[in-house]
Amino acid sequence: MENIFYPSKDGKNTIHACVWKPEGEAKGVVQIIHGMCEYAERYAPFAEFLNDNGYIVCAEDHLGHGKSVKTEDDLGYFNDAKDYSVVVEDIHELKNRVQSDTVGLPWFVLGHSMGSFFCRKYISLYGKEFKGAVIMGSGFKSKVTLNTALFAVKLNALFCGWRNRSKTIKKLAFGSYNKKFKPARTGNDWLSKNTVNVDEYEKDALCGFDFTNNGYYVLFSVIKQACSKKVINSVPKDLPVYFVAGEKDPVGDYGKGVVKACNKFHKAGIKNVSITLYDDCRHEILNDDCKEQVQSDILLFLTEVSNG
Repeated sequence: MENIFYPSKDGKNTIHACVWKPEGEAKGVVQIIHGMCEYAERYAPFAEFLNDNGYIVCAEDHLGHGKSVKTEDDLGYFNDAKDYSVVVEDIHELKNRVQSDTVGLPWFVLGHSMGSFFCRKYISLYGKEFKGAVIMGSGFKSKVTLNTALFAVKLNALFCGWRNRSKTIKKLAFGSYNKKFKPARTGNDWLSKNTVNVDEYEKDALCGFDFTNNGYYVLFSVIKQACSKKVINSVPKDLPVYFVAGEKDPVGDYGKGVVKACNKFHKAGIKNVSITLYDDCRHEILNDDCKEQVQSDILLFLTEVSNG
């Protein structure tokens, strides 16, 4: 794995990114957009699997995450402007930097969880530069729900500041996620039925931290963008899009939100939209008991699109 660093579009911070390269000749590139309260290097096992199958893989740590933070206080804080587009442009800058060494290779993008919503916005802007997109652990939320959430964050920030880590906002966002997994061992049982994965997540200081009001504002803003008719209609009609999620993932409303998002893409006239829901799997399907099947299905998608 190669570490690279480059200036963030916020004009203040430095973005950390990882690049994994196969030993032999590469057949394509997969750019990964990680989720909330995690970081790029968590995808090393999946990146190595893709390397073994001939793909270069790259991923950056978003602002407020991983090695892109200067201090612990910056975890879960994106940028002073509360601007989701800064994160999108940091994602795109990684592509620009890696692409100079990968001329002629097909590019794919995969976004997980929060990263899936950034990915959906990303392909609405830059989708023509990609051969295909994998939307993982995603869902669909109404404009009313998201406006209510944004109002709650702004109200809390008015009294407590944008760096405040509100337990109330956290409960609003994730309070119901463990309800179907009682008796729960931890507050993160909804992530995976694989207890080793959950325990490793819990022990990792760069995972599971509380978001700031700033972080939640950016999160809800990009979800609102991703679920908007305007953004979905801006995705190139000929871009193959593959939705994958756990059938018991609360982020995707236990499959219903994933199906709804998929249907919205179909309705927008995107020609090649497919979906796989994994039985009895939760949110982190690349770390759950179904991970080998997930890897195989994604590889098949990459192969079929590349050869199509």
